[in-house]
Amino acid sequence: MPEATSEPGNAKTLLVKQIRSESPRVITLTLVDPAGEPFPPWEAGAHLDVELPSGTIRQYSLCGDNQDKTSYTIAVQHEPAGRGGSHEVHTAPLIGKELTVRGPRNHFPLISSEEHFLIAGGIGITPILAMARVLERTGQRWQVVYCGHRRDMPFIDELRNVNPHRVTIIETDQQGRPDVRAVINQLPSDTAVYCCGPASLISDISEACAETDKGLTLRVERFTADPQSRPLQTDGDTSIEVELAQSGTVISVPADQTILEAVREIRPDVPFSCEEGYCGSCETRVLDGTPDHRDEVLGTNERGRDGTMMICVSRAKSQRLLLDL
Repeated sequence: MPEATSEPGNAKTLLVKQIRSESPRVITLTLVDPAGEPFPPWEAGAHLDVELPSGTIRQYSLCGDNQDKTSYTIAVQHEPAGRGGSHEVHTAPLIGKELTVRGPRNHFPLISSEEHFLIAGGIGITPILAMARVLERTGQRWQVVYCGHRRDMPFIDELRNVNPHRVTIIETDQQGRPDVRAVINQLPSDTAVYCCGPASLISDISEACAETDKGLTLRVERFTADPQSRPLQTDGDTSIEVELAQSGTVISVPADQTILEAVREIRPDVPFSCEEGYCGSCETRVLDGTPDHRDEVLGTNERGRDGTMMICVSRAKSQRLLLDL
C-alpha cells in the first residue's frame, strides 16, 4: 500500500445532498458533485478540507465506503466549546448548499503489514471505520477497539457489520478506560497500529508502543496539537526569501513572521486552519529549496522527499524556497 497521498488537493465545489443524525452530538454530511460526475478513488484514512459558509476551513475524515464513487461522507461532532467550525456545521442550513472542498488528502494511510490493529476514541472512529472496511474487503488480518462514552459513539452498528468477530466496543462510562498497555502487549510482533481520538488516548498508545520490543509501527491522526510536544524553537530563525512560482513574486520573511503570514499578505486566498502544524490545511508544494519541517503531519519518509511543507509552522534550511503558489 502507498505510504501517503501528500500532494495538496485542488479546490472543487460539492453539494450537500443529505445530513443525518448519527448520535446526540454527531451528524453526517453526504457530499455529491453538482453535475453528477463520479469521484476518483480515495484511500482509507483520507480527509477533506471543507470551507464552511463563514470562510472557516476544517478537516473531516472520510468515513464512507471508498468504493462509492457517487458521494463523500463526513461526520462532524458538535463541540460547543471548540473553535466554531462544528457549531456552524450543526446549526447552519447546509442541505442544498454548495461548499468548497480540497482533497481527499491522506497522511493517515494503511501500510503494508501482516497484522493491523485499529483503536479509536469517540469521533476518532471516522477514518478507522473506512480502514476496517478496506482491510476486511482485501482479506487482511485486523482487529479494532472502539472506546468512548456511549452517547458519543456513532457507527457502532456500521463497524460491527464489517465483521463483528474483529470488533471490541468499550463503553468507558460503564466499563472504564481500557488497559492500553495490556492490549498492546498482546499484539503480534510487527503489527501496524493505527490510533485516532483524543490526545490522552494517543498519548497512552504512543507510550505503550514505545515500551515494547515487538517492532510495532504506530500511525496516529490528531484533532489537536500534541500537548506533550516541545515548543517550537524559533530563537535561531533568520530572515528567508520565498518565491511564489505562479506570479514570480519574491517575499522576504523576517525571523519573527511565519511563511503563512507573509504569503497571505500577497495571497490572502491561501487556505489555513490550525496554524499549529497538525491539520495540514496549509500544505504547499515545494518546487525548490529545503524545508525545515516542524509540523505534526508529515512522517519521516514524507519529510525526506521534501515534496510539500506546512507553511504555518515550518521554515527553511536553505536561504530561499520556491513554492507552488
